[in-house]
Amino acid sequence: MTALPETDRQRVDALRAAMPAEGLFAEKAWRWSPQPFPLSPQTARRLESLGHRLARFQQAAERLYHRSRKGTLPDWIAGTLDRGKPDALLAAATDTRLRDTVPRVIRPDLILTDTGFALTELDSVPGGIGLTAWLGEAYGAIDPRQGESIIGGRRGMIDGFRSIFRPGAGVDLVVSRESADYRPEMEWLAGRLGAEWDVAAAEDYRPRGRSVYRFFELFDLPNLPHALDLAGAQARGEIDLTAPFKPHLEEKAWSALFWMRPLREIWRRELRDSHWQRLREIIPYTWLLNPEPLPAHAVIPRLEIQDFSELRHFSQTERDLVLKISGFSELAWGSRSVSIGADLSQADWAAAVDRALASWERGPYVLQPFHKGKLVRHPYWDEAAGAIRTLEGRARLCPYYFVDAGDPRRIRLGGVLATLCPADKKILHGMSEAILAPCAIHPDGY
Repeated sequence: MTALPETDRQRVDALRAAMPAEGLFAEKAWRWSPQPFPLSPQTARRLESLGHRLARFQQAAERLYHRSRKGTLPDWIAGTLDRGKPDALLAAATDTRLRDTVPRVIRPDLILTDTGFALTELDSVPGGIGLTAWLGEAYGAIDPRQGESIIGGRRGMIDGFRSIFRPGAGVDLVVSRESADYRPEMEWLAGRLGAEWDVAAAEDYRPRGRSVYRFFELFDLPNLPHALDLAGAQARGEIDLTAPFKPHLEEKAWSALFWMRPLREIWRRELRDSHWQRLREIIPYTWLLNPEPLPAHAVIPRLEIQDFSELRHFSQTERDLVLKISGFSELAWGSRSVSIGADLSQADWAAAVDRALASWERGPYVLQPFHKGKLVRHPYWDEAAGAIRTLEGRARLCPYYFVDAGDPRRIRLGGVLATLCPADKKILHGMSEAILAPCAIHPDGY
């Protein structure tokens, strides 16, 4: 039996040696830590319970959207969510045969704050599934006792992902060129899942009777000539597919709709009051940057302005705010559209506001208060110094929830990926200076 690594240096060397030869992300690197990121039992319980609440939120969003289209709720709800979408995609999204179909993978991006979590995004087609699965396996292998404390365990991500499809005709993980950075982790994942799982290119993929995991963005449809055939095959019951072709469920605008006063009682009824209250604790107050004028006596809640264009003149202390596109855009992922007001000059902030307002018809923007993550400390291997150092930074947590295909009431937390960025970084995402590690339960954790 191979001796288990004892020192931090040996742990890092063992993790590196276990990395698949093909890698997990194309041309991506991160800092290695000898330890999982520790979360307290209380934090772990909060994450465990969050999956059910987020699934309820998505189901409620689906119902609100269709009620708006039907006319039993105001038409501006669906009108906002449908902006910029091609007619063919909207037809697929509103096919009555797929009513109430929602994604079976749910991944929120959560900033760990001093008071809990701040949800910055709810991703239905997330990257990192293979990476998080591999990290759980690798960290568990270098220390079996440590593996028992990893959230989801060594196989939580694998078993969770498998559960989103019923056993049967096999599953294709359909990946586009636009998402090619993630293809290596999808290849690794398919290898772990078994011979009935395969990875296929989205550009020439056609339905072939197998289940399909959609790993491409809906804004990329012009480059995927046969993609909408998948939606048709799903509607006819010929294939099982997730995530469904429902761009309305992939909009950050839902955070704004969640907070709108006219919809408050509807959300409370749809979610149940206890879930509604808990979600209010993590979903930041959000505004939709709508340039349409208000009545002379009205103001925008919490901002106390009459027109969003007045944001242009906010002072640096007033603009502790974040602007980002709602969805359905090549700018909607990887923080490409994010503007943090406090970090910009007055002129650059004004230009960002103008761009956002001009985008209303083709792709709305949302505005949120900037939530600063709490400071955390975690060890990492400093390659240049040849020594273990401690990073003081801020953490983004990405829990992966899987909805069982056979029993949608069963939602399992497969694992949690921590991205730890240096304290001076405002946007928390994967970067060469960040630590990526699985989360584990520890009595002294965060």
